[in-house]
Amino acid sequence: MKQLLNFLKYALLLTVSGLLMWYALRGQDLSRIGQYVRGANYWWLALTMLLSVFGYFSRAYRWKMQLDPTMGDCKPAYWDVYHAMMVGNLANMVLPGRIGEVVRCTLLLRTSKVPVQVSLGTVITERIIDVLVLLGLLSTVLLLDFTTFWNFADEYLLQGKADALARNRNALVAAGMVALLALLLSGYLLWRNLERLRQNAVFNKMLSFVKGLLAGVFSIVKMKNKGSFLLHTFFTWLVYYLMDYLAFFAFPETYNLDMRAALAVLTFGAFGMAAPVQGGIGVFHLLVQSTLLVYGISREGGIAYALVVHGAQTLLIVLMGGISFLISMVSSGRKGRLGINPMAVTVAADAVD
Repeated sequence: MKQLLNFLKYALLLTVSGLLMWYALRGQDLSRIGQYVRGANYWWLALTMLLSVFGYFSRAYRWKMQLDPTMGDCKPAYWDVYHAMMVGNLANMVLPGRIGEVVRCTLLLRTSKVPVQVSLGTVITERIIDVLVLLGLLSTVLLLDFTTFWNFADEYLLQGKADALARNRNALVAAGMVALLALLLSGYLLWRNLERLRQNAVFNKMLSFVKGLLAGVFSIVKMKNKGSFLLHTFFTWLVYYLMDYLAFFAFPETYNLDMRAALAVLTFGAFGMAAPVQGGIGVFHLLVQSTLLVYGISREGGIAYALVVHGAQTLLIVLMGGISFLISMVSSGRKGRLGINPMAVTVAADAVD
């Protein structure tokens, strides 16, 4: 039954991804999009791919910095961490629901004996940090171009009803209050039944898993060189930003866009890539197309940019992730096949979803 539910979930996410891609392409001149794609200057795309390589190296080093404090004297090797991360990125391109995060943690268990719950805790910390960065970027984008985005939303999304919506806030406040009461009630019921739950073997296993997660989450507190961690975080996002900006020069229609537009594309494109569908397909394309439309780029030009940029990054992940997968399989074979706790993997997959 669980396998059927997983299949239905993946099928649903794939369908949503396909529908969003269809919506992004609906009613457009496909021949014109093809001309944009064929006429792109791929030297600029090659430069963005080269930058991506350094970004992945930096992100892997940042992850290792999180893992080291949790492992005592048995610290994982940098290349084991890097290969696990790249295989996880490759899995995210194929599997929905961000299962690649679980894949990289289980692979690191094989190659470096890092417990899944600990490595997954560090991954959750990564996500929290990235969400905070994204919220900061979103705030910056809206501050820099608030009027532009507000007028666009009013015209295309709200159809001139923005002022009326702003005046009618009662429904939004009521929904927020209901959600808060539901959260408080859930917490109270959990607290009242805590002793009974502790007598349950499955609950105790999950509790043990959560403790491992927290050890990974709070690994950043034990980190010796927090300045280096922040520097790698800044460098990784700087690489993402430069990739989007330099890709503008690959197309005549986006050639004159400024760095503020690149910041907006980075922000909304990152939200698209974070969506629980394979490689952000459909969501990324629609959000990037819509963002470029705000800055006066045609729908055909916007979707062509999204297709080429996403395609270039997908190709790079397939190449780098494929190489890392082969190396990891050879490495884990030499070190001996390690057992993986099925309960840990199952709970980890649910946690990522």
